[in-house]
Amino acid sequence: MQSLDLQVIQQAIVWLSSGQPVWLCTVVASFGSSPRPPGALLAARADGTSCGSLSGGCIEDDFLQRVAAGGFAEPIALVRYGDGSDATQVRLPCGGVLEVLVERLVADAHNLDHLRRLESALLGKGRLVRQWQLPFAHPQLLEDNQQGPRVERCGECLRVRFGAAQRLIIAGVSSVALFCAQFAVALDFEVIICEPREEFQRDVRVDNVRLEPILPARYIAEGGCHYGTAVVALTHDPRLDDLTMMEAVRSPAFYIGVMGSQKTSEKRMERLHRIAGMDAATLGRIHAPIGLALGSKTPAEIALAVLADIVRVRNGVDRGRV
Repeated sequence: MQSLDLQVIQQAIVWLSSGQPVWLCTVVASFGSSPRPPGALLAARADGTSCGSLSGGCIEDDFLQRVAAGGFAEPIALVRYGDGSDATQVRLPCGGVLEVLVERLVADAHNLDHLRRLESALLGKGRLVRQWQLPFAHPQLLEDNQQGPRVERCGECLRVRFGAAQRLIIAGVSSVALFCAQFAVALDFEVIICEPREEFQRDVRVDNVRLEPILPARYIAEGGCHYGTAVVALTHDPRLDDLTMMEAVRSPAFYIGVMGSQKTSEKRMERLHRIAGMDAATLGRIHAPIGLALGSKTPAEIALAVLADIVRVRNGVDRGRV
């Protein structure tokens, strides 16, 4: 699945490579109800051609008109949409407010290299942060080694994370796994269910979910994980779940979890230490028992707890705060 962010950056590279300047827009803050989240991207040319979305229509039309009229000639600008405080009087139908960072990128080697590094991150080859010191200057590109919100603003520093579209690998089919797949699709994850058992494959009838009829461990070993991947094993079958854990801890996945009671989880950890030689630090990467403690009983409630914990880790929220 190719994320919209990747399409925007790749199109901007094509335009810059042909010698055309590009306006790169990033939603850096939203207040109230807003159609697009912080981090949403749009790239545009002077003739009004664009790729991406900031609001679903109303902001884009105003922005492109202003570019065509010679606006945004400066290298960088911060525009506020929705409350009439900026030069524009555009208001969002949902009543929200957006702050948009607009960068005018000239066609030179520095900007091309910058965008190509972002493209590499969006393809899953590491993660990067674009960081500005306020008042805005040209951004730095830094390695990103932590989970956290897509956009962070702390004092005089603005940071926007870039990485591959979030992916969820589900090891094996179960009632909990199918609910997890549905919730993850709604949360805009790319969802892949790895199920080698033929008798369970026919149960995968969730829209926008890809079925891989192979062992989850094999799929992971062949490069199925990137830095934006969560891996969950939800079958209660140790033959499938343990093998998945053994391979997942060797991957860059940001979340690894396996279902089971506290007693079952303790036995699993002892088994992985004894059979696979995992040390305490490696075992510490595995969330077991999986999910937030919500008192979940039904498959849907357990799946909700699992996805909530994945989102918590992705957003860099300490477990003690929830």
